Amino acid sequence: MAGYGPRIPKANWPGGAKIAVQIVLNYEEGGENNILHGDAASEGFLSEITGAAPWPGQRHWNMETIYEYGSRAGFWRVHDLLKDTPITVYGVATALARAPEQVKAMKDAGWEIASHGLKWVEHKDMPAEEERAQIREAIRLHTEVVGTPPRGWYTGRCSMNTIPLAAEEGDLAYIADSYSDDLPYWMRAGGKDQLIVPYTMDCNDMRFAIQAGYTQGADFEAMVRDAFDVLYAEGQAGAPKMMSIGLHCRLIGRPSRMAALRRVMAYMQGHEGVWFATREQIADHWAAEHPAPTGVAPSQMDRETFVAQFGGIFEHSPWIAEGAHALELGTYSDSAAGVHNALARVFRSATEEQRLGVLTAHPDLAGKLAAAGRLTAESTAEQAGAGLDLLTDEERETFQKLNAEYVERHGFPFIIAVKDNTKASILDAFHRRIGNDRATEFAEACRQVERIAELRLIEKLGA
Repeated sequence: MAGYGPRIPKANWPGGAKIAVQIVLNYEEGGENNILHGDAASEGFLSEITGAAPWPGQRHWNMETIYEYGSRAGFWRVHDLLKDTPITVYGVATALARAPEQVKAMKDAGWEIASHGLKWVEHKDMPAEEERAQIREAIRLHTEVVGTPPRGWYTGRCSMNTIPLAAEEGDLAYIADSYSDDLPYWMRAGGKDQLIVPYTMDCNDMRFAIQAGYTQGADFEAMVRDAFDVLYAEGQAGAPKMMSIGLHCRLIGRPSRMAALRRVMAYMQGHEGVWFATREQIADHWAAEHPAPTGVAPSQMDRETFVAQFGGIFEHSPWIAEGAHALELGTYSDSAAGVHNALARVFRSATEEQRLGVLTAHPDLAGKLAAAGRLTAESTAEQAGAGLDLLTDEERETFQKLNAEYVERHGFPFIIAVKDNTKASILDAFHRRIGNDRATEFAEACRQVERIAELRLIEKLGA
């Protein structure tokens, strides 16, 4: 749920491109539901027929011929426009097997042919082992028809098992069954690090075939141009992204829509710094620029490792890390902000007595423990950073006097995030806060403890 957050990685697209435009042509015609192919019913998805539903045990002539348009006419119209542009084909294996001339044209154009599964059918209720068998057969048939195995995978009508199964069964450069980002990202799937290159549903001509979708070519054109403009501007500002555009032979290939595709292609090609690329090219580039992360992420650590790593973030209070590990930790926890939030939740929900224990675990600033070299490594570095290890005798006496007065008044040591301060501002805060009532100062000390923990985590994990 977190993604890259404010830490957007530098895409470093080839040639310093401001945007990577990735066009997908879905080739599904001949792989859809059809009782001629052993299916239980006709197709009911993504066609010109409003409210279409499967017809159990029957062929649907109108549906069949709408799909057939894609292979007979739509493909060739799209091919004529894009044959000189690097694009990716999501090819349903059984559809490719019924399209030798189209496959040859794809290969002659240098297009990437990724796998779109064995059949263009729904997988949500398919048993995992049946889906695994279909993935294996899709890869086998794809290799037989195309001549090389697919390096990319997109099921589309997927199940919760699709990504781990595809990662296990295929030696894939990427999987595209995600809509969660504008950049590729790594995830653990199928027992390995798998690159995900997300796809799109907005700049996608499938919206011509749904009720809340496009009614004319200009709708598609406006959506794609707006997306391009926003992403191009972000690239100009130093954060290049990837833009996906989804096409279907039977949809965009209609003359009524093709003009919009021609216009939008001309528009994008009229800009400098646009990298038109296949999904495979983007995946290979990303893997080279941003390899899979090494080491164990906080959310994947066992309890012992997590406490060993973060038990000292709140001074001498490993019980806070123990409590944080028991919370729900996800990939959104794998950052300084994520770990801090988990630790702070435990600290905030603790009793006043427990929080007081955390406060009293903190050393006096420039006090006797510091002079004796008995601070934790973190406290030693923090106090040194503010110059508290280089006090004059008079300054040290002042700090020790203030420490004693503060503890006598409040019952815990004066706590401040020294990394946010200088020696002068620390002394100023000391004089200002020493007169607070205990409740006010207890709350302020707790806030400072959380800030110290945050700064330690940033140093440990990065901002």
